[in-house]
Amino acid sequence: MFLVLSGERNRGAYGEDVGHPIMFRDDDPVLARVRHIVLGFPGSAEKISHGRPAFYTTKIFAYYGGSVKVDGVWVEHDQSLLVLPDQSDRTALLQNSRTYVPGYLGNYGWIGFDLGVAEAAWEQVRELIDSSYRNTATARLVAELDSG
Repeated sequence: MFLVLSGERNRGAYGEDVGHPIMFRDDDPVLARVRHIVLGFPGSAEKISHGRPAFYTTKIFAYYGGSVKVDGVWVEHDQSLLVLPDQSDRTALLQNSRTYVPGYLGNYGWIGFDLGVAEAAWEQVRELIDSSYRNTATARLVAELDSG
């Protein structure tokens, strides 16, 4: 687990400042629930990327927290999940009032799903994570997931 203090800078493996402030609280109960789901996938791990929790195998398949630019101002979605869904599902997913196109990653097919608006639909969250995992994990890890 990470010890996170408001305004703390992100430190690299050798203690150097990597330029992004920590943008989450480690005691966030929504993050704890996301971690519980995500870290149950084969070979998954967590690191901090751009000040936010990022979940990966060989590639990142989910981020906790995101932002979107509205009228030239960045609007934070601190309690949200960024995932890479199947392209065929993306348009339908964006019809959901909880979803948004995140800055930067949105251009590459990623979507954001707000978890802090109201009680999250956790089965849907798990399905989004599953889809993103399958789109980024190795064939061996997907086979391990499918074998249960």
